[in-house]
Amino acid sequence: MEVDRPGPGEELNEGEVTEPRQAATAMVLRDGERGLEVLLVRRNPEARFMGGAWVFPGGAVHPDDGDHAHAALRELREEADIDLADAGVLVPFSRWITPAALKVRFDTLFFVAGAPPGTEPHVDGAECVDARWIRPRDALDAYASGELTLVFPTIKHLEQLAELESVDDALGSARSREVTAIEPRVVVGDSGARVVLPGEPGYE
Repeated sequence: MEVDRPGPGEELNEGEVTEPRQAATAMVLRDGERGLEVLLVRRNPEARFMGGAWVFPGGAVHPDDGDHAHAALRELREEADIDLADAGVLVPFSRWITPAALKVRFDTLFFVAGAPPGTEPHVDGAECVDARWIRPRDALDAYASGELTLVFPTIKHLEQLAELESVDDALGSARSREVTAIEPRVVVGDSGARVVLPGEPGYE
């Protein structure tokens, strides 16, 4: 599987650079029997953008959301029927900006939060068609075997979460880090388009 390829429905932009929409994502965590687990939802395969991909609940910030944290709470309710109620439980983890070379762009603030005991997701069957709790490493292994479709930002966040041992560990890591914008770039070569991060060969 190609980790560094643009995701389903991501089109290269041949015109002017698209201004990214503000967005928010909630990485909801729980302590499972075998370690830290994260909630993933599967986007409807019929969706033009990211169809069939397993992602963290999230989406664009709406005018009446007030801020990114409340947008993340709303998306979590809409996509997984989980109500965390208090935006204060969300801790900023990272900020990712879609590469300028792509048509659909988001400037996304990723949050982490611990799930209340017994929390189980329920999808609406329209925007999202499935959900599961899964260890980050298991999700990455399932992607490598072709069982799950993942997109670049999700993969990179799962790689970071896989290094953490518990919800408390993840929340502590989030509180101690400085959140700065990360904007990958799309590099087009003989083998097609690939995504590179700042500091990687080809980024400059």
